[in-house]
Amino acid sequence: MPDRILVVDDEEAIREILSTMLAAAGYACKQAGSGTEALAVLTSGEEFELMLSDLMMPDLDGISLLGHAKEKYPDMPVVMVTAVHDISVALDAIRKGAYDYQLKPFEREHLLNTVSRALENRRLKVENRNYQTNLESLVEARTNQLQEALRDLERSYDITLEVLGEALDYKDGETENHSKRVTAYTMAIASRMGVPKEQIEVMARGAFLHDVGKMAIPDSILHKPGKLTPEEVLVMREHCYLGYKLVQRIPVLREAADIVYSHQERFDGSGYPRGLKADQIPLGSRIFSVADTLDAITSDRAYRPAQSIDAARQEIQRCSGTQFDPEVVNVFLEMPDTIFQDLRRDIDSHNDGLVDPTGGRS
Repeated sequence: MPDRILVVDDEEAIREILSTMLAAAGYACKQAGSGTEALAVLTSGEEFELMLSDLMMPDLDGISLLGHAKEKYPDMPVVMVTAVHDISVALDAIRKGAYDYQLKPFEREHLLNTVSRALENRRLKVENRNYQTNLESLVEARTNQLQEALRDLERSYDITLEVLGEALDYKDGETENHSKRVTAYTMAIASRMGVPKEQIEVMARGAFLHDVGKMAIPDSILHKPGKLTPEEVLVMREHCYLGYKLVQRIPVLREAADIVYSHQERFDGSGYPRGLKADQIPLGSRIFSVADTLDAITSDRAYRPAQSIDAARQEIQRCSGTQFDPEVVNVFLEMPDTIFQDLRRDIDSHNDGLVDPTGGRS
């Protein structure tokens, strides 16, 4: 399909000469006898690859028409047609967006060369823009694919962690779903404290894997029915560091590893393994400590039946400032029982309700 050119001039003879030269070179031309007529053609929706416009026209001059044309069709080059004494005006038109100018009277070869260069310039601009658009679309598509791959990877991590957490519950002899419940309680308290979602996700993973180091503790110690010897206590306490060493090797879990390492620290510095105190203990660990005690007190153990949430509240309040962060305790105490009851019910409803009778150690 031939390129379409709009020829604009208030002199019919000039329009005819231009149109004849261009038609002979294979272009499709349409004529407009004034700037106003040309503007009407452009605003009608007709599209042109090029416009040749006279500069000096009585109703709407070439400069004004140029402004309207560039606004509606920014990719369409405009070549101004002018007499020799109007060259300064033509140069001003170029500064305002015209591609080039053509002097009257016309030299056929010069005219066709100018038109050819203008159309090539337009083609390159359109191709470049299409390339940029396609490139942006490709980048966006690849970015979406990468983000989806990362989401799939995180989901696979979470599934793996869930299986590992369940295995830990059984190995340690705690009540079933302990890891899930203590994670849910940690997230609920953190949310009430206004912790950002991204940090809550880190805390959740740390809470879920808090006892992963116990996988390396001998069963003879982990399940010993009687009191542990001082030497056995030291071995048991190694589970914090062993869990940290294991978890911190996984890139997505490096932040969560700090919670695993410090989940047995106490607010007053009397915990283990490093004797951290107050703000030295990661916030996730301070929240976990309350959540873990809540689950321990409200779950059945071999040495005692489950107690009420109110009993857990009293014990946690009693240890505020020693074992627990007072700020976390205050937030916990303000939360209604139904939050924790509903979380336990939702989690426990997905298992067979059996409880491991052997008890366990934190």
